[in-house]
Amino acid sequence: MRKTRFVCISDTHNQTPKLPRGDVLIHAGDLTNQGSISELQKTVAWLEAADFEAKIVIAGNHDITLDSKFYEQYGHSFHNKHSQSPEACQKLFVESSSITYLKHEPAAVYLRSPTGPHTHFAVFGSPYSPILMNWAFQYSETESAKLWDQIPVDTDIVITHTPPKHHLDTTGRGHSSGCEALTKALWRVRPRLVVCGHIHESRGAERVRWKLDSPRGEVLEEGIKAWTDPGAGNNKQSLVDLTVRGRNPLDNDGARTRHDPSQSRSGDQPQVPQPDAVDLMLLSEGVRSSLTGSRKMAVLQGSPEDPQELPIKAEGLLSDMPDVEAFEGRMGRKETCIINAAIMAASWGGGPKRFNKPIVVDIDLPVWTATTERVILNDVEAVLSTGSQ
Repeated sequence: MRKTRFVCISDTHNQTPKLPRGDVLIHAGDLTNQGSISELQKTVAWLEAADFEAKIVIAGNHDITLDSKFYEQYGHSFHNKHSQSPEACQKLFVESSSITYLKHEPAAVYLRSPTGPHTHFAVFGSPYSPILMNWAFQYSETESAKLWDQIPVDTDIVITHTPPKHHLDTTGRGHSSGCEALTKALWRVRPRLVVCGHIHESRGAERVRWKLDSPRGEVLEEGIKAWTDPGAGNNKQSLVDLTVRGRNPLDNDGARTRHDPSQSRSGDQPQVPQPDAVDLMLLSEGVRSSLTGSRKMAVLQGSPEDPQELPIKAEGLLSDMPDVEAFEGRMGRKETCIINAAIMAASWGGGPKRFNKPIVVDIDLPVWTATTERVILNDVEAVLSTGSQ
């Protein structure tokens, strides 16, 4: 494990703030006000000139030309006199040699510089946010669960424009405007780091400790610890230190059963209640689940020649059966740090412009080898192949 420094920003809205030094730059959307090519050219030039080994960028609801379907239907109401080309705008990011532009998709990142940390991580980035007036990259509540269930369970860092529900999502009017389905998806994935924006007034950071002894759908968090910004009102960096050296490391080992079976810890099974609706509910390192017709079968992996199939009643099946994939070999993922990195301090159209500092995050990540790279790339390729089918 080695310290890796992330510089997190969001909601720059055409601003090009001075950025502190780091290994990875993350921009969580709303790069512009209305996504014109002149706005985007200025922003891309600024990002490409920034001195980071990796730069990961998503769009936001204001970057309307980066959402082709939205722009085709509503672009005239924004750019009625000077119509923009979504293809030309998107090309700025897709063809950039230094920007990793994510459009609701995963990626594997390897830091290779001989002077850098030489660490690696799996990231998922998405520009989407719940419907709020007439803007790009929006979804309805009925679409939300399907959308966020696409985050791969082995993701280390999740970047979304919207915050999750009840996490750094309070507007100036006191409304919690994040996405509940995203919160549930994050409970399932339990990444090390989540970076978002969108709600300018809720810029900040918090550490979420997940509740792992209940089936999905009940209380998701054991507790939340708010961050005190050491850079507030002074010239210091707005630093979130999650490292061992900082003496307050994140309680998340990032275990991936598929990538490193040795990280599975057999003593970490959650204690699962036994509801009347099922005959048996197993949740352990040795359990696999499958659907057979209308019945769910939990298969205890004993002898390969003689697996024990334990029938589970179909009544209440989906709500009562724990999500085995969410737990198996991953019980060390107990805590997630969530960052709302909005640079714009006031809400859109909310009076004089005020600006926040970038949030700097130090976190310990695994050093990679050639073997590590090949295994993770295989997993990412499998995810992408499944999505294309």
